[in-house]
Amino acid sequence: MTFAPEFLNPNPQTDMCLPDKRKVKLYLIIAVWLLVIPGCAAQAVRIGVFNVDATPPIGSPVAYARARSITDSLSARGVVILSDEKPIVLCAVDWIGISNEGQDVWRRKLADAAHTTVERVSVHALHQHDGVVCDFRIERILSRYGMGGSHMDSLFLLEVIDNVAAGVSKAMRSAQEVTHVGFGQAQVDKVASNRRILGPDGKVAIVRWSSTKDPKAIAAPEGLIDPWLKNVSFWQNDKPLAVLTYYATHPQSYYGQGDVTCEFVGIARNAREKATGIPHIHFNGAGGNITAGKYNDGSPATRVLLTERMEEAMKKAWAQTSRSALTSKDLSWKYVNTHLPSTRNINAKDLKKTLEDTTSGTSDKYAAAEKLAWLEKNTVTNQVTISSLRLDRTWLLNLPGELFIEYQLAAQKLRPAPEQVCTAAYEEYGPGYIGTSAAYSQGGYETSGLASGVAPEVEEVLMRAIRAVLK
Repeated sequence: MTFAPEFLNPNPQTDMCLPDKRKVKLYLIIAVWLLVIPGCAAQAVRIGVFNVDATPPIGSPVAYARARSITDSLSARGVVILSDEKPIVLCAVDWIGISNEGQDVWRRKLADAAHTTVERVSVHALHQHDGVVCDFRIERILSRYGMGGSHMDSLFLLEVIDNVAAGVSKAMRSAQEVTHVGFGQAQVDKVASNRRILGPDGKVAIVRWSSTKDPKAIAAPEGLIDPWLKNVSFWQNDKPLAVLTYYATHPQSYYGQGDVTCEFVGIARNAREKATGIPHIHFNGAGGNITAGKYNDGSPATRVLLTERMEEAMKKAWAQTSRSALTSKDLSWKYVNTHLPSTRNINAKDLKKTLEDTTSGTSDKYAAAEKLAWLEKNTVTNQVTISSLRLDRTWLLNLPGELFIEYQLAAQKLRPAPEQVCTAAYEEYGPGYIGTSAAYSQGGYETSGLASGVAPEVEEVLMRAIRAVLK
């Protein structure tokens, strides 16, 4: 704020004649104004938005093949939130997973760009299966065994990270004041279903994959899901600035041939952004044991249907939005760094044997490198970050891995209505699937072999951390 000269010295002629005590008192009043008024202005919240291309080049490795075509472009998009505290960065990337040293590099680069700390940066993947894997520790392990470059293009990965960091810097320079935060939600019709179908003995009888034509899997009930798509928006009075959406499911319709796509969740997000003219950022919830399998036969036509259902839910959630005023005092960031107990199914010696074995298949060797990277990271450091951002009565919860839906539902119970908890999982991808304690005795793919990098005790550890950041 600037002050006119006459305010600082309203009457220069008579001021010279004021007694010393009166002049001192006047100058003290002015000094207080100079200190207090800028402090009041700093209470405003501002938001900057970034959207950066993250599409791999043709021939570059994606999750299960090399990119042979680009069906839909991929993006890394998010927001930088500025207040009277250090900036906060929330980022969602159209890749299958970002883990270990991949997470480290992403968070450090974005933190530097935002002039903040790594604990205030949250980077999530949406988990599209025709997207990219990012983990420089895995790549280094593969390189030691003659497989460097087979699953990752490090130059491309680093280029995207640098471009996103530049996008964060630009977003900060163009940040706009936020006066209100909005929340709305709507049920998604015929998309999510639980992938673990239990038999009469309480064990997994059927695993319902992302797509299926098995009549029994299709006929089985949806099972435990979170049917709600949640919508959080930032406003400058009546002008919407950005929309964040949250929904829990594996986002696959069909995949595996190298036809790069942001899948039905990303296509719906892009359609809503185009229809409204408002930046949209989508986060995948705790979808580790959730797929579209009950409603997806894996055909191109069904991808269109799933997209339409997601887009319709986004539209309805937007229509249900209600707003409340937002200032810095309504905003808080909490985090804890915790250690997730490693599964007893893996040890470094056996994993290295698989990598050394000339008869091991490529997929087996990659799975071994993936879990060895996690084991090494988890042995050396406790840097799995659990965090939350409170925006008035809405909480944005950031969690690691392919998390089971039970964690998302449990978090919501900690902050029941009129408060809301929106969960984004798939942050630190290193542990893979994270089941509940009971799930590890039920069988099924997700908690077997190398699929999960954590032990059953993870539930107690993770719930303690969730409670801490939702206080």
